[in-house]
Amino acid sequence: MAEEVVGRLPEETLLLWKREQALLKAHVVDWDTETWQRDPAFSGLQRVGGLDVSFVKSDGVRACASLVVLSYPDLEVVYEDCCIVSLTAPYLSGFLAFREVPFLVDAVRRLQEKKPSLMPQVLLVDGNGLLHHRGFGVACHLGVLTDLPCIGVAKNLLHVVGLENNILHKEKINLLQAGGDSFPLTGGSGAVLGMALKSHDHSTKPLYVSVGHKISLKAAVRLTHSCCRFRIPEPVRQADIRSRDYIRRTLRHPELPAPGQGRSWKAQRPKACPKIGSEEPMCEGRLLEAQAPDPGAQEQ
Repeated sequence: MAEEVVGRLPEETLLLWKREQALLKAHVVDWDTETWQRDPAFSGLQRVGGLDVSFVKSDGVRACASLVVLSYPDLEVVYEDCCIVSLTAPYLSGFLAFREVPFLVDAVRRLQEKKPSLMPQVLLVDGNGLLHHRGFGVACHLGVLTDLPCIGVAKNLLHVVGLENNILHKEKINLLQAGGDSFPLTGGSGAVLGMALKSHDHSTKPLYVSVGHKISLKAAVRLTHSCCRFRIPEPVRQADIRSRDYIRRTLRHPELPAPGQGRSWKAQRPKACPKIGSEEPMCEGRLLEAQAPDPGAQEQ
């Protein structure tokens, strides 16, 4: 996640956003609520959801919000929903949810209306949960609004009080030897905010896993690791791949790199996002037959 503030908002709006975060934070549940979460093999878990937002290159307004549902433990995509949306809020560090979550919630609701039997039992989202400046990141926001278990999976460490990517942190990373190894991320208050996870034997950088809603940190880390064929957990990876592909097919943007062609995990966030009218989004939701894993190159 970018650390800098991109775009400016009136102080009154920021105060309203902080107030909303504080109100919703009171509803966060950070322990296991489902029987499958306490099972060593996650017996009973059949569907895992992944969400991502990819941005249209050189366009500060349009983006593609994507939801995929994968079977578990096979990790085969059984449903996908991609939607070109018009962003109405700038990106501000610590307030990502107000930019992205409305579109992700809409995707979950469309699935609920069209094919409730495929509703995921847990969501993995690109972003943070309790590992956040105010303890309420995008994964918490999404989990509370959908009332689904949710896990935040971030590629980079969000710098909050007591946590920074310094020499000590890098030394801990070097001690991670095999996929599944992890260490706690302790904030300045002494509370464990998340875990740094070596998600794959060949990964050179950890993922930062944190609780979003209705799941314990221990279960969140175990499930994230079990969903990793490569560095990025397959639900989030597939949501990213399919959202980029939908942009290419729908908006004819061949400059977006294809899966496995040296792309970064997420497109650079646009530098501004002016508010525009209520343009109808272009969406495509479809059921998919069980299929082989994507052949894209492994991400390190």
